[in-house]
Amino acid sequence: MKTLDRTALLRRMFDAAIAAAQPALCLPAHLPSPPKGRTIVIGAGKASAAMARALEDHWSGPLEGIVVTRYGYQLPCSQIEIVQAAHPVPDAAGLNAATRILDLVNDLTADDLVIVLISGGGSALLVSPAPGLTLEDKQAVNAALLKCGATISEMNCVRRHLSGIKGGRLAAACHPARLLTLLISDVPGDRPMDIASGPTVADASTCADALAIIQRYRIDIPLAARTLLESGAGESVKPGDPRLSGIDTRIIAAPQGSLEAAAQIARDSGVTPYILSDSLEGEARDIGKAHAGIARQIALRDQPFRAPCVLLSGGETTVTVRGTGRGGRNVEFLLSLALSLDGLAGVYAIAGDTDGVDGVEEIAGAVITPDTLQRAWAQGIRARASLDGNDAHGFFQALGDSVVTGPTLTNVNDFRAIYIDRPDA
Repeated sequence: MKTLDRTALLRRMFDAAIAAAQPALCLPAHLPSPPKGRTIVIGAGKASAAMARALEDHWSGPLEGIVVTRYGYQLPCSQIEIVQAAHPVPDAAGLNAATRILDLVNDLTADDLVIVLISGGGSALLVSPAPGLTLEDKQAVNAALLKCGATISEMNCVRRHLSGIKGGRLAAACHPARLLTLLISDVPGDRPMDIASGPTVADASTCADALAIIQRYRIDIPLAARTLLESGAGESVKPGDPRLSGIDTRIIAAPQGSLEAAAQIARDSGVTPYILSDSLEGEARDIGKAHAGIARQIALRDQPFRAPCVLLSGGETTVTVRGTGRGGRNVEFLLSLALSLDGLAGVYAIAGDTDGVDGVEEIAGAVITPDTLQRAWAQGIRARASLDGNDAHGFFQALGDSVVTGPTLTNVNDFRAIYIDRPDA
């Protein structure tokens, strides 16, 4: 294969992963029959507008509702209102949307149906501070969590216990209506409680657990938030709560399905794919080093797989921001991978966030080739300094190797693909 063919193959695989998680493809089969009473549609996430559109396109009865999505991720709907708000740090628009959603489900009956559309990003978009907290408190906590290196499960544990809507509270507010939650998973393990911090599912974790996470990462949080956790007043809705009995929760798209779609693209191109995991976690630069070691063993030893092949993985890595750069876990993974490979011939890679935004940048990710470091040196760019400063986005933008998709209207988290051939191929 020529270099252009290899990078083009990787991009086709990334595009296939995104396409497999589109709501128009995966949502319609899960819709129930209309109820005797009202049908209310609510939700939050980067895919929520596309989910609402797919629902409207396949629903035969009247609808009403509100969903909140990230700025720029809206789609026009005729019966469901689409509200835009900030992500990853919440804003007043998200607070207003959450308040309106809670008001909408305040007086329902057992004849009513609530369809909840939840996808990644919902934790920031569906913001409702617990009693005693302010939006500013929640913004400070969110900003600190994003920089500390905590896993998504840890971050969402804290969020659930500082919220008036997450951790099963939204489901409790909908009682006694029938409740169907449709989820697009963006979290390792596909645990519903971790998708948008579980607004409609019971939560067994505690305020003490959340406080332990705050202490583990030495996060400086507002006094009101610490007081809430220490007092236990922020406890979420627990398993066995009768208000959550009989709810129907379904995952309609998840990282594994997108990896399998990408794997099929590789097979169609005559390259053997291997899915390593759909739920990798850890520091992005450490995951990059580990993948480089595997790639080197394959390229030089044909172990544990024979080249040519493609390694696929998903999940959500983390970046502990210590430098002045813009972060971005997928590009940090790639820069670490490139440094560890040190120009090894035959190895190419792509990594990106399937929502089109890596970190806080409107950039999905990037690609690397065997000459990535050489091209950087030729421009006077020091790859190691870029990694140390958490400025992988700046590094790849300077090389013209960023991957920009625009809003993808879905989110099944990180996607990584490494093409490996023998150096002499």
